[in-house]
Amino acid sequence: MDSVDLECLKRSAEWVEAGRRVLLVTVVKTWGSSPRPPGAMLAVRDDGHVVGSVSGGCIEDDLIERVRSEGLKATKCEVVTYGVSADEARRFGLPCGGTIQLVLEPLTKESGILALLREIEDGHLVARRLELPTGFSTLHPANPSDGLAFDGKTLTTVHGPRYRMLVIGASQLSKYLAQIAVGLDYQVTVCDPREEYTETWDIPGVTLVRTMPDDTARAMRLDERCAVVALTHDPKLDDLALIEALQSPAFYVGALGSRANNDKRRERLVEFELSAAEIARLHGPIGLYIGSRTPPEIASSILAEITAVKTGVPEDEPGGDRGVLGGAERVSMRPSLSRALRGAVAVAALCACAVAGAQPAAPGTPSAAPADRRMDAAPGVRIHPDARVTPVQRERLQHHADLGIDALRRYLEITRGIYNWRLKDVLDPS
Repeated sequence: MDSVDLECLKRSAEWVEAGRRVLLVTVVKTWGSSPRPPGAMLAVRDDGHVVGSVSGGCIEDDLIERVRSEGLKATKCEVVTYGVSADEARRFGLPCGGTIQLVLEPLTKESGILALLREIEDGHLVARRLELPTGFSTLHPANPSDGLAFDGKTLTTVHGPRYRMLVIGASQLSKYLAQIAVGLDYQVTVCDPREEYTETWDIPGVTLVRTMPDDTARAMRLDERCAVVALTHDPKLDDLALIEALQSPAFYVGALGSRANNDKRRERLVEFELSAAEIARLHGPIGLYIGSRTPPEIASSILAEITAVKTGVPEDEPGGDRGVLGGAERVSMRPSLSRALRGAVAVAALCACAVAGAQPAAPGTPSAAPADRRMDAAPGVRIHPDARVTPVQRERLQHHADLGIDALRRYLEITRGIYNWRLKDVLDPS
């Protein structure tokens, strides 16, 4: 669970044990844009002190003011909604007309927060079921796929271990990756049996182990809340971890390296009798393309891709292209065929325009349409061979062509199609 929400529960329990009145506020539903997701929590003490967050601050201010002016006299749970009207949304700082629904729960020693914390500390994933009419709560085992549920009378929240990350290799890149991952609330384990790398490891909040990667992966019992990142560039270490990880439920498995190295890695994995479906789960080259070159930039790109997979961002979402590789390359391992085809069309248009030079287009032909209209359609429609283009239009065509050809080249490499030589001849006639 989010460390912010875990801190909220811990502080709530401390306040209740000290005899203070506490109101636990939980986000149960949002509409439109909202600063915090369902499940986010805020604890308000009877003197207005708070821990946690349910919005950008305005809703917290309103709740604090209510507590200070009215006190915490309520003994029953309450459901409140903020942002119903446009004026109210603006007042509470909810963007784009967002609406947020909260459950306000007065806590007592019988609320079971201490018992919940003990389960979390023991590494158990548990569901807390709160009956709003009575305020009575119970704890039950939960599955990784379970989430918050609210039907107006019963609120079920899921609590337990944070997302975990296994990093193979204690390199400089691993240090930056681990630091950022800790900030994103991952419980990070770095595995490297090489003494020359581990002697200088000094990242707080990260577990460092010197066991073999496959043993570490098995000992961690990788589940749906785990990510595995191989960064050593040494097949003897990376592949051991990948073999275990790809056969586990881990939500993300990735490996650093060029496209050629990752193609060789996939061939090796076949020799270890991994299925095609298991090998297809491997992200490699790793990361999202952001032009990264330095270790901290590459670490940011890797965490960006892991976050995209974790949150379920489709690969064909605008801005969601999954391919980077420490900044040196810019194609996805699973390129969009439609992009490849658009790029091929753009290249054909460039070639045609280069041949046509400044020759005018024949009246009544597709090229006689306004230049901006032809340009907007260029990546996806056929352009007349005599089409004239300005330098700006040529630059935009070239941009689409670069993207498309990168994807097309990768598509052909992956499928090992028989047309690779034709593509090479087009791109490099010499």
